[in-house]
Amino acid sequence: MADGFRVLITDRAWPDSQIEQEILREVGAEVLDAPDTSESTLLDLASGVDAIAACWAQVTLRLLDAAPNCRIVARFGIGLDNIPVDACTQRHIPVTFVPDYCIPEVADHTIALLLSAVRKTAFFHLNTKQGEYQLAAGPPLRRLSGLTLGLVGLGRIARAVVPRARALGLNVVATTPSGEDHGTDCPMVPFEDLLRSSDVVSLHCPLSDDTHHMINRTSLDWLQSHAVLINTSRGGLIDHTAAWEALQQDRIGGLALDVFDPEPPDLSDPLFADHRVIATPHAAFLSQESVEELRRRTAHQIADVLSGRMPEHVVNPETCGHLTADGS
Repeated sequence: MADGFRVLITDRAWPDSQIEQEILREVGAEVLDAPDTSESTLLDLASGVDAIAACWAQVTLRLLDAAPNCRIVARFGIGLDNIPVDACTQRHIPVTFVPDYCIPEVADHTIALLLSAVRKTAFFHLNTKQGEYQLAAGPPLRRLSGLTLGLVGLGRIARAVVPRARALGLNVVATTPSGEDHGTDCPMVPFEDLLRSSDVVSLHCPLSDDTHHMINRTSLDWLQSHAVLINTSRGGLIDHTAAWEALQQDRIGGLALDVFDPEPPDLSDPLFADHRVIATPHAAFLSQESVEELRRRTAHQIADVLSGRMPEHVVNPETCGHLTADGS
């Protein structure tokens, strides 16, 4: 068994690294917890590390250069917009992730935001707690059944949203670059048509150069004036300045956001004072079960690579020619 490995955890959304330490100790690895995510701090810690594990922190090219012995970059999560995958591939470093650990949580959170936005529960909750107990104070409500939900993207999470939405009587349509319905039997429509026809639009896309600010001044004009926009994917999909302008001009009906750009957002922004905006702190993935699963599976993938084994989910398998199923 190899020993003397060092694993740098750049950041985490949980209070300690005990689970990771227990798993990695089995392959003789020491865990280094970064005290903050500044590049200077990470660079100071990177020399001599054999693995880098990141939650939301940016893994920069300088960080990779500072860790010439790095054998794996592991993402605590699904999205890879904070990992320079191409640069890792050029350096023959496997990149791992856990693409299916929180599917029910994010799908449930999407539906929770939808219900709150359409039924105005957040608005009534705040008004009632502030001493205003009257229906007349509220905005007009719509019957949920019969409304159209438009899904932008049909990955694992969006596909889990489909049966939940249909159970509530929603008509579900979708758009994907390929036009494939991925077994959902959703009517597939072009992006513009989806925005024009949907009462609620939910984004389920990775963040890339192609999807950055896909919701912008132009596409916001395609939405119906009562439409609600939900985002549980990545904050950079939406131009928040343009969305705020559309909201102020009553060109859209509301926003339900779990992700922002940047994170954390500036909570003094007037966007957060508008009752038509529902905001949660990137919490869609969160449950006791999902977080423990994420931590264990990420740590096991690191342990696998350090032991010469093929990890469970690798983004760039062309870097894994030296790895085997059993590490032999």
